[in-house]
Amino acid sequence: MEEFLRFVIGHLVEFPDEVFITKAEAPETPEKVTFLAAMRKSDVPKIIGKGGHTIQAIRALLNASAQRHGLEVALEIIE
Repeated sequence: MEEFLRFVIGHLVEFPDEVFITKAEAPETPEKVTFLAAMRKSDVPKIIGKGGHTIQAIRALLNASAQRHGLEVALEIIE
């Protein structure tokens, strides 16, 4: 799933080399995973999209993949 995020976000932003994705897992709930994506402030609107449609689509695809593996996934954008 992390590779998927790198691929999608890397193709949407202007500076793909400056995108950092971190996977955070809580020890008490291993089935819940949070991905933190850090990037330039100028690239954040490209990921969010008009009305938030782009980020919603990315999250929907990520959740569909996670459900196949029995996981819950969250994606947070850090500026």
